[in-house]
Amino acid sequence: MAFLANDPKILGLAFLGGIIPSLLWLWFWLKEDEENPEPKGLLALVFVMGMLAVVVVLPVQKFIQAHIGSSEGQLVLWAGAEEILKYLAVLIILFKTNHANEPIDWPIYLITAALGFAALENSLFLIKPLSVSGATVGLLTGQLRFLGSTLLHTVSSGTIGITIGISFYMDEFRRKWFLFVGFLVAIALHSAFNFFIIRNDGNDFLKVFAFLWVVTIIVMLLFEKVRRMSTN
Repeated sequence: MAFLANDPKILGLAFLGGIIPSLLWLWFWLKEDEENPEPKGLLALVFVMGMLAVVVVLPVQKFIQAHIGSSEGQLVLWAGAEEILKYLAVLIILFKTNHANEPIDWPIYLITAALGFAALENSLFLIKPLSVSGATVGLLTGQLRFLGSTLLHTVSSGTIGITIGISFYMDEFRRKWFLFVGFLVAIALHSAFNFFIIRNDGNDFLKVFAFLWVVTIIVMLLFEKVRRMSTN
């Protein structure tokens, strides 16, 4: 099995299966910001930083698993670690720049980082199914994960970005409060998704997926509100 995981063909298919859905989602969200688009190079850098956040979060999650006995506690802390690292990925790139100068910029950059994170996470997830079941079954498995995991990362980080965008013109205290609430909501969504998927080995996937789409629609509506704040 080990040699299959090192097969360049398997790794290539896993990478494509992970990154293509994320790029399609990214194209969708960037189309919503066509009036004053962000620099493509900067977005690419944020996307890559989101991917690198996966590498950083893995040992953090192993540490949590080794030191936290409660499975529910592990899920919450895992979700929190991922949301914080995706946020930090954006902060590192935007630090001391003036690119995030409109309310809509924060959702755009955070969603971009989230999609980079999802791309590598899904690629790593695909390696085993592709090795065991072959390309067709493996990629179908990946598309199911894409439908859930990629959407989850988008709405959770998008929620944080939207709270920053909504509070963009507020005083510092309220900006921090909105950011805190954004993180709480994002971590709660992320934890709930993981809990219900793991609890029944994915048997509740359709219910959870339907709920995610409801949340996605809400995020889209709020995203539009923030976009209008940027154009006024």
